[in-house]
Amino acid sequence: MFKRIALSLAAAAGLAGPGAVQAQAPWPTAKPITIIVPFSAGGSVDVSARLVAQKLSERLKQSVVVENVTGAGGTIGVAKAVNAAPDGYTLVMGADSPVAIARLVNPAAVKYDTLKDLAPVGLVNTAPMVLVARPGLPANTLAEVLKLAKEQPGKLSYATSGIGTVLHLAMELIKDQGKVFITHVPYRGGAQIVTDVAGNQVDLAVLVSVTATPQIQAKKIKGIAVTDDKRLPALPEVPVVAETPGFKGFDVVAWTGLFAPAQTPPAVVERLNRELNAVLSSDEVRTKMQEQGAIGGSGSPAEFARFVQREQERYARIVKAANIKE
Repeated sequence: MFKRIALSLAAAAGLAGPGAVQAQAPWPTAKPITIIVPFSAGGSVDVSARLVAQKLSERLKQSVVVENVTGAGGTIGVAKAVNAAPDGYTLVMGADSPVAIARLVNPAAVKYDTLKDLAPVGLVNTAPMVLVARPGLPANTLAEVLKLAKEQPGKLSYATSGIGTVLHLAMELIKDQGKVFITHVPYRGGAQIVTDVAGNQVDLAVLVSVTATPQIQAKKIKGIAVTDDKRLPALPEVPVVAETPGFKGFDVVAWTGLFAPAQTPPAVVERLNRELNAVLSSDEVRTKMQEQGAIGGSGSPAEFARFVQREQERYARIVKAANIKE
């Protein structure tokens, strides 16, 4: 009997051994890490992802590649990350719209729950948006835009890159606080918006700062207001929304963050967070982020998780108040 017990214990140890070794295997091993970008190449999220990927690769001594998975406003790429193996080798560079807004606007189509299905790694950056106007619009400040909108309800139009984007929600919040009605015209991307605003085809638009800044500097379009709580160094003459009476405390920014699939080992998430923070704190990366009109992030995974939850709660209030649906 004792012999049988000994053999059973030895067999159990043999079965558990490989699993135990595998569970404790160091990360990363000789296997590429993929960062999914849920948007096309060349956009602000893609640019940030490639910068981070390059620097993470140098620090981890491991290949880090970017995979663009486009479609459905970024939700297809995020869903792919949600369904990936939680082993630390598939990540997603998530942005506000597909991560924290899409499910609020279209719950039937967006099946994932960010707070349950993704493990926040860290905030990569935040970037203000800019309300801009066509050259011929007889208004140069937010107060003048609101006055014009009240005099001509529904006549003014504004463009964004789509229904349920953070750009859309920022303008709906401005409309709500300003008690005005301005017609939303959703586009597929920022390039055509710039063309149509500059050509006086649409009255207003909300653009991310990296897109808006060069166009305002070239005087192709007019800068009306910045959605951040402080003016942009590159656009010192453009006031922030909060400087307009009735908008005290207004502060809405676009943001990008790194996520892993839920159930990714905590030790891997913590390691990724440490390396990401080191990358974002470097002078080279900070300078490149600033050139894009963005501010590099920092903090722990828990702090980023709380940030995402707060943002989602705020977006939910805006979506409900403006009755935004897709």
